[in-house]
Amino acid sequence: MLTTFSILLLFQCLGEGLAYAFGLPVPGPVIGMLLLLATLAASPRLLDAMEATATELLRHLSLLFVPAGVGIMVSASVLRGHWLAVGLSVIASTMLTLAVTALVMRAVAGKAGETAKQGDRDDA
Repeated sequence: MLTTFSILLLFQCLGEGLAYAFGLPVPGPVIGMLLLLATLAASPRLLDAMEATATELLRHLSLLFVPAGVGIMVSASVLRGHWLAVGLSVIASTMLTLAVTALVMRAVAGKAGETAKQGDRDDA
């Protein structure tokens, strides 16, 4: 478990360092997550080693939203005058997320269908 948390922290720090060093407009943790994804894709052994801890962390993911919720409650007075902008940005980002998810699902389902058809042709 400690090894997995160390790996996660290492990739987050690596992402932060790259974002700072190159002045990238992407948050460091996002860069670190992409680097971790590439590393896990290249190393199935590392994926197997991290899977149990990552699954347990995902089970308790809702606890990680508590600090953000507290921050919103503390800053509610600042947001009070900007409710329209906040509301529109939440709606727009939700719609964008749904659209991207639908496009990705369509692409993945299309590839899966092609692979299944190819497998049927190979069996015949």
